Amino acid sequence: MEFDVVIVGAGPAGLSAACRLMQKAQDNNQELMVCVVEKGSEVGAHILSGAVLEPRALNELFPDWKNMGAPLNTPVDGDQIYLFKNEDKATKVPNSFVPHTMHNEGNYVVSVGNLCRWLAEQAESLGVEIFPGFAAAEILYNEDGSVKGVATGDMGVGRDGNPKDSYMPGMELHAKYTLFAEGCRGHLGKQLIEKFELDKDSDPQHYGIGIKELWDIDPAKHKPGLVIHGAGWPLDNKTGGGSFLYHAENNQVVLGLIIDLAYSNPHLSPFDEFQRMKHHPVFKEYLEGGKRVAYGARAIAKGGLNALAKMTFPGGLLIGCDAGTLNFAKIKGTHTAMKSGMVAAEILVDAIAAGDEGGKEHSAYTEAFQACWAYDELYRSRNFGPAMHKFGTFMGGAFNYIDQNWFKGKLPFTLHDTTEDYAQLKPAAECPKIDYPKPDGVISFDKPSSVFLSNTNHEEEQPCHLVLKNPNIPLERNMPLYDEPAQRYCPAGVYEIVEDESGEKSFQINSQNCVHCKTCDIKDPSQNITWVTPEGAGGPNYPNM
Repeated sequence: MEFDVVIVGAGPAGLSAACRLMQKAQDNNQELMVCVVEKGSEVGAHILSGAVLEPRALNELFPDWKNMGAPLNTPVDGDQIYLFKNEDKATKVPNSFVPHTMHNEGNYVVSVGNLCRWLAEQAESLGVEIFPGFAAAEILYNEDGSVKGVATGDMGVGRDGNPKDSYMPGMELHAKYTLFAEGCRGHLGKQLIEKFELDKDSDPQHYGIGIKELWDIDPAKHKPGLVIHGAGWPLDNKTGGGSFLYHAENNQVVLGLIIDLAYSNPHLSPFDEFQRMKHHPVFKEYLEGGKRVAYGARAIAKGGLNALAKMTFPGGLLIGCDAGTLNFAKIKGTHTAMKSGMVAAEILVDAIAAGDEGGKEHSAYTEAFQACWAYDELYRSRNFGPAMHKFGTFMGGAFNYIDQNWFKGKLPFTLHDTTEDYAQLKPAAECPKIDYPKPDGVISFDKPSSVFLSNTNHEEEQPCHLVLKNPNIPLERNMPLYDEPAQRYCPAGVYEIVEDESGEKSFQINSQNCVHCKTCDIKDPSQNITWVTPEGAGGPNYPNM
């Protein structure tokens, strides 16, 4: 199938690009064929974010979004930030001591999944073709090495790699230009970064894992628009991250924990840290008497400007979190992802209108992105993450207060963090074991019941989409050195060390459980696990996340 532009991923960046492409083409009386492929069973099925949305990009894309019915129904009505000292105590930080990037006046508590569903409706009404349930599995190249498009994955392939009776071959989608908007640690984006050396002038990308739950709570405790952020316990000063609880609409709250994947103790379990976090009185007071209704997890790219990959290559562009546009200082990436896609659209529409037949590298995009407000945000926040890594939670927070509030992000130097997250792990023998409390089934829960709430499903008999470069490494290297941390860093119970009756151990991959968070691809200390796309429509099916 031939298109002018193919977009991989129906997230905020991809859908904003699709809408802007068609808006500008219509303004120019220009015919344009645009296609979006999405690996989730529907648009929004794989979208997971906090989220507090800054509407700046949406204001530009659809100035009349309120009358158009965009699902921004809960304006932020209050900010609270706490320093958690231990499992019982916390200190509320006065607003005057909070970095201004973390203030949320004018923002909205939203479901980004529902926002994407709405954006998809707008895109289709503008003439965009959207294909959910089709995973872009392979990049196609022209003879000159430029990107030609993508191929979707074959359907109905057995575990042994042979076609089943239900076999259906994938489709080739050819385009003048292909936009890759897969989100954090996109599997095709990762290949493009390596092939075209898009990160050769950047610091290594840094990541966090975000774990989130959605709760129905007692209406008497519900405070629509209240936004709570926390730092400190249950994490120590050497482990970066933070907690959040947002009061959304319909007597619901969303809460979660983000943990930097630069942590060093291989005994740490992000899932279990989150479960015990909920017992702190600041959170528990809202959750008691409530019911957990959804669960999910996703990696986030938090390296900021210093780790931002080059976004252009012959035949296409990396946009949004596939390149790393999230502004960690704001704990927000939706608005910057949207803007990156909108800028890409404007550049490509003009080029195609001028007769561009594709395959070129558009350096004009780099200039246009660097001239926009999203880049300015990332520049002003460039020291935020490195400061937290270098100085710890509390001293790093003090540095960031001075940098953001006094100097508006324009200190005359740039901090760098050049150690890969996976390389930060220390041997298990050098680190204290962590004794996590058992879940009570009321406030805290186990992994199987949590994965159940993510509505995750994969076709059972397909090839495993979690590929080991060397199947011996988990037991021969990772187990003796790091007590095989995949057992703990995975928030879905995908990886297990099992022992048979004779006492022989094996490394088991429960790929059916995978919520597509990409943590294993990032944190494995031997870089032995590669996440590839499973059969289309597989994975979580998130409601309102």
